[in-house]
Amino acid sequence: MNLRLACLASLLAASVFAADPAPRWFKGNLHTHSLWSDGDDYPEMIADWFKRNGWHFLAMSEHNVLEEGTRWLALGAPNVAKGERTARGAGETLEKYLKRFGPTWVEQREQAGKKEVRLKPLNEYRSLLEEPGRFLMIPGEEITSKWVRPKTDTTPEMTGPVHINLTNVRDRVEKAEGDNALKVMQQVIDAVHAQRKATGIPMLPHINHPNFVWGITAEELMQVKGENFFEVYNGHPGVNNAGDATRLSMEQMWDVINTRRLTELNLPLMYGVGTDDSHHYHQMLIGRSNPGRGWVMVRARHLTAESLIAAMEAGDFYASSGVTLADVRRGAGKLEVEVQAEAGVDYTITFLGTRRGFDPRSEIMPPKDEAAKKTVPHRRYSKDIGAVLAEVKGARASYAFKGDEIFVRARVTSSKPKANGSVAGEFECAWTQPVAGG
Repeated sequence: MNLRLACLASLLAASVFAADPAPRWFKGNLHTHSLWSDGDDYPEMIADWFKRNGWHFLAMSEHNVLEEGTRWLALGAPNVAKGERTARGAGETLEKYLKRFGPTWVEQREQAGKKEVRLKPLNEYRSLLEEPGRFLMIPGEEITSKWVRPKTDTTPEMTGPVHINLTNVRDRVEKAEGDNALKVMQQVIDAVHAQRKATGIPMLPHINHPNFVWGITAEELMQVKGENFFEVYNGHPGVNNAGDATRLSMEQMWDVINTRRLTELNLPLMYGVGTDDSHHYHQMLIGRSNPGRGWVMVRARHLTAESLIAAMEAGDFYASSGVTLADVRRGAGKLEVEVQAEAGVDYTITFLGTRRGFDPRSEIMPPKDEAAKKTVPHRRYSKDIGAVLAEVKGARASYAFKGDEIFVRARVTSSKPKANGSVAGEFECAWTQPVAGG
């Protein structure tokens, strides 16, 4: 009898072990900088902050470099012009690093009279922090390029940045060159897909902060083939999420891109990512690029790079700058959103999209200053694109498709001011992924 019970228990345990776990929400940041590039803290300290504050996964995305190999950081004088109180990696930064991880872990040396600290590679420090099902580190790179359009007899030289993050990279992808943003983006994306095909490793590229120095227009971004992700929210104070009088906001750009991709370009939906783009970890205030401002919530079965990327490619995630959703249900002619409401906070759920028969007209928005003349002019579109389809006050809402929608997405705005927002006057928000109409 005991043997039978033991066998039965063994079979039950095996069946439970073999079953796929139910999907759950994982919180992560895909855009992060450390002392390996232009951040101001050690990567272990940064990852430790994210883990302690409830994140499940983190991609370190240094500019044109992978966190691998041997690298020593020279502790020189602070750069006062950049607002540095102490040299990068020295002073209070080093003291906190030593206190958290100890002098045995922190490697120091003196070379030619200068103190140096060894920057640990990802494969070395991840063992301190990773836990199955709780916290995952993912290798990344910010492929940092720019386009340059030479001066002509009638136009000045034009230039702008093109930054593309690659999550779960294996080999470093080289930056690209070209005379326009589309050419540069396409070169990088093609290189990413070539690496993914050659290695069999799932990789996720996304276009960073298109409005940073106004480097990328909606018309250029919408044409990129093989790229289905861009940052609809970035926590850096200098990326112009809200646009200005002559340039579209990130949300307006998103709607223009998806409208034209689905109606003219025969390309799939573009999904919106939320990120920190964190660089500064010692002064938490407006004007600095701090952690904890933007993230993605991904519904996946496993806390692995493979499972997370598969879920994002299926659109099963949302971007957030503070609002947490209890559920998002997409498909079958309906988009349903439920907020994990906080006491004393009000929510507005706005459904936005473009209907067939929209006014397709657009016009160039003339530059307002000399700096704007050095970038490609942006265009203004009709209010039919990204129009408000419905709006509900409350923590739960659904939108039933009428049949003429090209796509529908939802934005949740809360009445809660965002603590340490990237700019003044921010309120916590969340953005669901768009759903294509029939």
